[in-house]
Amino acid sequence: MNIKAKNWVIPLMVTAIFGSQSAGVVAGERESLEEVRATTMSLIELLVQEGVLSKDKADALLKQAQQAREKAKEEAEALAAQEAPAAEKTAEGQPKSIRVQYVPEHVKNEMRAEIEQEVMKKLNYKAGERLGIPEWIDRIEWTGELRLRYQEDMFSDNNVTPADLASRERQFMQVNNTSEDRERQRIRALFGANLHINDWLNGGIRFTTGLLQTPVTPNQTEGFSQGKFVFGLDRAFLEAKPYDWLTLTGGRFANPFFTGNRTFGTDLIWDPDLAFDGLAARANPKINQHWQLFSTVGAFPIEEIESSDTNKGRDKWLYAAQGGVEWTSNNNSKVKLGVAYYDFKNVEGQPREFVGDTRYDATVPLWRQKGNSTFRLNPFGNSCGSATNPSLCGLASQFQLVNVLGEVDLALFDPVHVILHGQYVKNIGFDQQEILRRTNTLYDEENEGYEFALMVGHPAMKKLHDWQVFGGYRRLEADAMLDGFTDSNFRLGGTDAKGYFIGAHYGLGKNAFLTSRYISTDEISGLPFSVDTLLVDFTGRF
Repeated sequence: MNIKAKNWVIPLMVTAIFGSQSAGVVAGERESLEEVRATTMSLIELLVQEGVLSKDKADALLKQAQQAREKAKEEAEALAAQEAPAAEKTAEGQPKSIRVQYVPEHVKNEMRAEIEQEVMKKLNYKAGERLGIPEWIDRIEWTGELRLRYQEDMFSDNNVTPADLASRERQFMQVNNTSEDRERQRIRALFGANLHINDWLNGGIRFTTGLLQTPVTPNQTEGFSQGKFVFGLDRAFLEAKPYDWLTLTGGRFANPFFTGNRTFGTDLIWDPDLAFDGLAARANPKINQHWQLFSTVGAFPIEEIESSDTNKGRDKWLYAAQGGVEWTSNNNSKVKLGVAYYDFKNVEGQPREFVGDTRYDATVPLWRQKGNSTFRLNPFGNSCGSATNPSLCGLASQFQLVNVLGEVDLALFDPVHVILHGQYVKNIGFDQQEILRRTNTLYDEENEGYEFALMVGHPAMKKLHDWQVFGGYRRLEADAMLDGFTDSNFRLGGTDAKGYFIGAHYGLGKNAFLTSRYISTDEISGLPFSVDTLLVDFTGRF
């Protein structure tokens, strides 16, 4: 600050805060001082908001200012009384005046800027942006969630043994327990950051608990003798928005497809915690205030395989496309319809051609749950595999899914909503003759699935006393979907499952809620294996 400015800082700030009540102050000068006064008052308020200045100290400062203002007014009135005789000599009707030293406009602007800069510097701001802290801090939004879960799995007395499930070639299942009820305390922790890189490019990373070799669940069973929980990278992506209606995403990210309202468990074919690797493009052009189109296309690697003369396995991919329309009424009720096509490449198994042939062993899926039709890759053996050596089991069917779903969200009683959900899937890649030629086995055509559900309550849990009750029925045949990526809670994961689910959410406070869900499931065509699951969750988000 230059010498000239320094000489005027204190008087200007005092004048700005205290003002002048004399009628003789020149209008233009007073207007300028009022502007500075307003700016200074705003800075004091900002100091209080940022915690730099307490409310009590701010009030004391303003009280002191008021006292000084009144004192200045009394002095001005006394000065005016002394000058009264001289003033009476002026022309009749002319107002009394007080001489105010002239301050050039450019000096006032300079002082105003320097005062603001000094105060902002103390607040760690400059033109609304932070000083003294790396600029990228302002472009990060931290997110997270903690969920405590009680889980009880209850098994039917009619279930077969794990050995029976593992010995069945046509539907090999690797299950450790089919008879003893199990209780667990489980925890899920999510911690991530949304990154604002520039006006058109965003990104994100997220870490989560869970077993590293399990893509469908982040739950970690509690027990301090097991040591530390595993914490792995679950999201890492860049997201570009060249236009308001177009989004391009690459990396590892959340499911980009419309699957329904996931707060009440409507996910017929995908586990809600499954991350997608690859590239996706989403277009959501808005036609008018009521109608909007949506579409998603993507290519997603499932498993990379280094093919060679001794390894005839090929990379496994998912190519997918979805399109649909959404209608919104004047009262914010919505109807949303979508159709999707999912084409899984190179996921079916290939049998060995001679004794000792291992060239097609990589066609065995890297990750499975249970339910899909299987066959033994080694036609010269006696079984598909065993619980300790499942590597000889391949998937019998190809998977090309057509998925149709719709949702009606009635907001007539807003904030309470009524949501109706329905979904259907068919694996049109299932071909009995192709499977017979490749595996020398004729399989039943069990390649369809459907689901319907009803929810009443608040559509999202955000604050105290928000609530929601829901229920539904689901049926997913053996080869309607790859069993590795389905809901890990419904019959403890996989396909060849049917049953119902009911539950409720209740808000315990801002971003905190309690959930209870009961799931009862049976097999459709496989060996007897029925499971009822009770889930009680306490979730907190930030």
